[in-house]
Formats: sequence, structure tokens, C-alpha cells
Amino acid sequence: MYTSIKEIVEAANTRNKKIYELAIEQEMEVTKASYEEIWQKMEKNLETMENAVNKSIEGDGVFSPTGLTGGDAVKIKKYREAGKTLSGDLMMLGVQNAVGTNEVNAAMGVICATPTAGASGTIPGVLFAIKDTLNLTREDQIHFLFTTALFGMVVANNACIAGAMGGCQAEVGSASAMAAAAAVEAAGGTPEQSAHAFSTALQNLLGLVCDPVAGLVEIPCVKRNAVGTANALVAADLALADVKNLIDADEVIEAMYRVGRRMPRELRETGLGGVAATPTGIAIRNKIFGKDK
Repeated sequence: MYTSIKEIVEAANTRNKKIYELAIEQEMEVTKASYEEIWQKMEKNLETMENAVNKSIEGDGVFSPTGLTGGDAVKIKKYREAGKTLSGDLMMLGVQNAVGTNEVNAAMGVICATPTAGASGTIPGVLFAIKDTLNLTREDQIHFLFTTALFGMVVANNACIAGAMGGCQAEVGSASAMAAAAAVEAAGGTPEQSAHAFSTALQNLLGLVCDPVAGLVEIPCVKRNAVGTANALVAADLALADVKNLIDADEVIEAMYRVGRRMPRELRETGLGGVAATPTGIAIRNKIFGKDK
């Protein structure tokens, strides 16, 4: 069982293995499942992600029961097709995928929690944005997911991935870092560069609070996945350009955990602080649940 990012990088280098290979080996050892069984489960995760992204842009899009979110993935798609994006088509494709996935989640659709439902858009946002640019095969895409899983396991075991425990830095922050690391490997980067991308992405979102309006995983959660996707892509590019992060990944994970522990309960998924406590946030909560909520 890998207990740190450092161990993962060292094992990949020493054994001349890809990080996704280490992830599969560990899963086989821990679960005693066969290679084929583990592969099929991850392929199912990929299919679930694809279905959510595709569903989000059908017709006018999907909408949540509350009406707070929905239809934005379709708007982003149309905006992209107009060819006037400021941040580039690949970036906005990632944003579209991320927003769409979280809209499906809010609409009570089926998504893959990566690592949580609230952060479910970030990893598919990145993966399906770079798929065509890097000519990723089906097998490559599954490898991508295994790489995210191994990095995510270290975060979960050494810190937390729940907004209720560590704020949104633990959810979207972790997802963004996991995606950045996997994107680097998918692009042919080294294990060290994957670790730098992970460190940069997580560091960039340190302190991000979890403040769902009305306690629902809609506002600001959907748009935070868009930012998490963009952050991951930038962090991956920095690492591939050989820009190093001086604070190593394991230290950033520890820092994230300490920051999360210091956050007041109002900023950890209770819906009592941040934008949830703004006049508009409170009005939305009262409209949905009544003033006694």
C-alpha cells in the first residue's frame, strides 16, 4: 500500500513502471480481484462519466429539481462553437464537461464520484478535454483514471476528501490535483512531473471553503468544478514545461489537512457560511425549505 506521493514516484522510477500500472497492481493485491475484474470496474466508471457528459448536452440540457442549476453545459457548447472563447476551445471543452457532469448530478442523474459527487465533474472535465488532443485510446483513458485513483488514495488516507471534513479544497481541490497528475502522465510526462502538477493544483486551491447554498450540491459547486478543471490543465502544463513546485506533494496534502481542521464548521458543508450565508443564499434556502430551516 502506497502511503505517500513520494513512494509512488520512487516506485515508478525504480521499477520503470507507469503510475497506472502501480495502481492496478495495488488494487489486485488489496482486493484479491483479478486484473480483468479490476479493469472492467474502471471501464464502467469511464462509461458512467461519458454518459453523464453526453446527457448534459442533449436538447436544452438537464435541470435540477430546484431549478437552481441546469442548461449551462449547452450554453457553453454553443459559445465554444461560435469560436470566440477567450481561454481557448480545449479549456472551455473541459469546463463544459465539468459543468455538465455536475448538472447531471444535481438533476439526480448517474455520475461517478471522483472522489466525491460534489467534485464529480473535474476529472472527466480534464480527461475528455485532452482526449482528442493527445489521441487517447480507450485503454489510455482507463489508464488515466487508474492514475487519478492512486493519487486520490493517498489524499484520502493522509488527509480527507470530504467537504464536511476539510472544505471544498478537499473535494474539488483533490480532484483537480488528481486530474493534473494523470494529465501529465497521459501527455508523456515523468512521475516527478505528475507529482509537481498534483502539488501545484492542490496548492492553488488551499483554503477553498465548502458553502453549498441551501445545503444543496449546486451553488457554487457546479462552477467550482469548472475552475478545478481549468486549474488542473494549467498545473499540468506548468509541470510539463518543467516548472517545479518547491513544496512537495505530500507536504501540500498535509497542509490541506491542517487548513481543513482549522476551518470553522460554517465553512465545512453546513450551508451556514460563505456564499450560503449571503442575503441571496439565505433567500434561496428560505424559498426552497421555508424560513424555519
